[in-house]
Amino acid sequence: MKNISRRKFIQNTVVGATGLTMLPILQSFKPGPNDTVRLGFIGLGQQCMNILNGMSRIPGVQVVAGADVYGIKRQRFEQRVKEYAKANKQTASVTTYTDYRKILDRNDVDAVVITTPDHWHAMIAIAACKAGKDIYQEKPITFTIKEGKKVAEAVRKYNVIFATGSQQRSDSNYQHAVNMVHRQAIGKLTKVWAYVGPGPDPYNLPEQPVPKDLDWSTWLGPLKYLHYNERLNPPISLSPVKNETYWGAWRYYKETGGGYTCDWGAHNFDIGQWGLGKDHSGPVQIIPPGYEGTQYLTFVYDNGLEMINQPYDDKKTLGIKFWGSDGWISVSRGKIDASDPSLLPPQDVKPDPGLYERSSLHVENFIQAVKSRRDPIAPVEVGMRTCTTCILGNIAIELGRPVYWSPEVQYFVNDPDAEVWYHREYNNGYQL
Repeated sequence: MKNISRRKFIQNTVVGATGLTMLPILQSFKPGPNDTVRLGFIGLGQQCMNILNGMSRIPGVQVVAGADVYGIKRQRFEQRVKEYAKANKQTASVTTYTDYRKILDRNDVDAVVITTPDHWHAMIAIAACKAGKDIYQEKPITFTIKEGKKVAEAVRKYNVIFATGSQQRSDSNYQHAVNMVHRQAIGKLTKVWAYVGPGPDPYNLPEQPVPKDLDWSTWLGPLKYLHYNERLNPPISLSPVKNETYWGAWRYYKETGGGYTCDWGAHNFDIGQWGLGKDHSGPVQIIPPGYEGTQYLTFVYDNGLEMINQPYDDKKTLGIKFWGSDGWISVSRGKIDASDPSLLPPQDVKPDPGLYERSSLHVENFIQAVKSRRDPIAPVEVGMRTCTTCILGNIAIELGRPVYWSPEVQYFVNDPDAEVWYHREYNNGYQL
């Protein structure tokens, strides 16, 4: 064992076609009463509500705390937790905070669900690791490449469970498609089309007044100052009840997110790399669209295969198509298709109903991992590698030329201009 690197060890412990990494965790789970897993949610927006819905369906899960810098979201969270408890003839005791660190200080919180904007992910995750809390964290797991590496290091250093919110990993259609690729049922894999959409735009929203119960400076955290616009925090109402009608637009701007490259890339590039067998690796060359005739963002791997951000139908479906020497198979949310019917799942196998944002399957996998002390289906290293690939795509787009990357070293190859984007300097006194 002394001569086996950690990276090689991880690769060798991939189990079967599903790609589950089963790494033993030494720290014991300290359950609450009746083996209850007690959760705290950090970031109480739209995705929090979806995951709360899924978690509340799982027996043995108790939501005890929440944190957000927006007052009305804290109020909604408390109401929703109590509504779920009442519907299940249970009692609920939930406390909300402005400062997430108060959740990490509580001894009665076993795990946290992090659903903040991306720029807060790393700091909160590392603090949760140090506090011994297991973590379910939304994708992309970090805002920068350096942050991803630091989070992965912290997860293993402090022996906590970490699940990436890549729900497609738990969908039977995606699992079947990847299984067919790994079995070479479509012959030798020749290329992958994984369509996610464009990269981020510069922040150009008009300035609006900051809501009175929103701590805007803390929301910005380590970011440079930006004026407020409600599209970053979609308005909600408690009376009458009105939830978000669109996703927070912070994900679409360079200053606050990674555009579709990161938002949907964290889903579809993730499945693409799974099929390519590159869960614990990554591309070696990233070619932006428009460079010397290249039409779509292209990731080139060390075996010569390419994953291309290219639509595979006229509808520009956000999905993946695996091309092989003997056929193809495509998969998207709620649909799977293939060049031959024999490649499709048996008709008596019913796929996941498609409620991806609130699916109980993926969050239940996390709860099982917490109790068993085994890695979930989308562990931190997989989430980190996928996130890195997404960010590399945006860096190549920003520079307007190919970027060369070493998956082994996890750093750029002789490219000082690209190195600038390895991490973004924190502002306002924040530190990683």
